Amino acid sequence: MKALFRKSLLIFSLILCATYTACASRPYARVDKPVAAGNFREGIVLLENKKYSLYQSQDNVLYYLDKGMLSHYAGEYGESITLLQSAEQGIQAAFTKSVTMEIGSYIANDAVQEYAGEDYEDIYIKAFNALNYYHKGELESALVEIRGMSLKLDGLAAKYAGLIANMQEEARRNGAPAADSKAATAFSNSALGCYLSMLFYRGTGDPNAEVDWRNLWKAFADAPALYNFPVPSTVADDLETSNGKARLNIIGFSGLSPVKEERVARIPLPYGWIKIALPVLVLRPSAVRRIEVVFENGDRYPLELLENIEAIAGETFKAKEALIYTKSVIRATIKGATASAMSTAAREVDDAATSLVLGLFGLGAQIFAEASEQADLRISRYFPAKAYVTGITLDPGIYSFSVNFYDGQGRLIEFFPFENVSVDENALNLKEAICVQ
Repeated sequence: MKALFRKSLLIFSLILCATYTACASRPYARVDKPVAAGNFREGIVLLENKKYSLYQSQDNVLYYLDKGMLSHYAGEYGESITLLQSAEQGIQAAFTKSVTMEIGSYIANDAVQEYAGEDYEDIYIKAFNALNYYHKGELESALVEIRGMSLKLDGLAAKYAGLIANMQEEARRNGAPAADSKAATAFSNSALGCYLSMLFYRGTGDPNAEVDWRNLWKAFADAPALYNFPVPSTVADDLETSNGKARLNIIGFSGLSPVKEERVARIPLPYGWIKIALPVLVLRPSAVRRIEVVFENGDRYPLELLENIEAIAGETFKAKEALIYTKSVIRATIKGATASAMSTAAREVDDAATSLVLGLFGLGAQIFAEASEQADLRISRYFPAKAYVTGITLDPGIYSFSVNFYDGQGRLIEFFPFENVSVDENALNLKEAICVQ
């Protein structure tokens, strides 16, 4: 009986902690407003001012990701490198910690654990830090980041296999149903990663540029569900080095990556129904339908879709779904079984006072089991949704142009001006623009 009371108190304390954590309000709207208008520095200031209402002690990775991406857009490349590297280290530490889970981690709401990032966040950290280093003139460091991105992709398919197997064994011990063990993902090669690597190698004169050029085409062929659009037409000419000519490459990022919403399901067990709350990714609509480069002389060049980052976010999230589902079911099963055991004991015990206490505990456990089961909805907010590219062959010289973003009615909604840009022969001339609307 004492063991039952101790277990009950443990569950109640963890449930209470989880409930308060999950219900915390996060007023991102104040930050999102200037960000949508392209005022990224103001967004950073507001994010810092509201840091302690937006992020809790277990949300350090989330803070580093959000501020790191905004710093990149604001052109604060050194700051972005530091923040995104801190996020990467935090993701690795949190994942390593999650490999050995104790009973408390099954009972407590996921949101009380250290945020370990989504896989797409961990992957694209590398791409944006590569761009950060490029903008700082450090091509070799940019290549190191891109190689790290490739290594992460290589291990993605098997990342959760061991965790899911351990979780399913825990589910069996607790009499809880487990999800399908498949944890594979169709995403193993990033066209954006290949494109950046190709450009960086080309910029250093390394023949490996051709390897990445071929890998870019392979990325489209290997994952047609994710790359269900043509390879950008200008990629075919990106390794051409005509004598006396220069190549200008433009990357345009648009929209914002998905957020999470809660979906509730109920599962029948021998002693009754249990509630589970699962996170699902929800796309954020973007007004951008077309992007083009417009030169001072009126010449126009369209950007074409290279990577659907929001689709890849959804695909990589699938690899975690079995883990999230099984853990949620174990947590709900333990709470439900405890409530049922208390209610049963209350009916069977002879002592009236003990019966009353157990009955109250059982009722309280049922109420808290229902109220506290909430999905972990944490996710970064400022990765882009899509990446577009173009490559333009020009005479070497000084050029002024803008990258224009248009909506579905052809209205200009954002533009990035580039004044007096030197486009040099035998050099990497890469420019980047972003519209999060």
